[in-house]
Amino acid sequence: MDSNKIVTLYSGTDCHLCEQARALIEPLLEQLGWYCREVNIRGDEALEALYGLRIPVLKTPSGAEKAWPFSAGQVRRLLLAG
Repeated sequence: MDSNKIVTLYSGTDCHLCEQARALIEPLLEQLGWYCREVNIRGDEALEALYGLRIPVLKTPSGAEKAWPFSAGQVRRLLLAG
């Protein structure tokens, strides 16, 4: 697995927006040959401080982020930019 093709999805417990985000990104990831590493921010003070009000948040290996709401087109552009 190419570590440059792993996007991180910061999410939370019982987060319906996170479920929507997963459903939106899964087909794109498969189509573009990317993988998703999901990180639940709950219980991690540092991550909750960074992402608590913005989840779900996608982060690429280059550090680019996109917080919810995002569209399939926005995710595609984010991934293609690396």
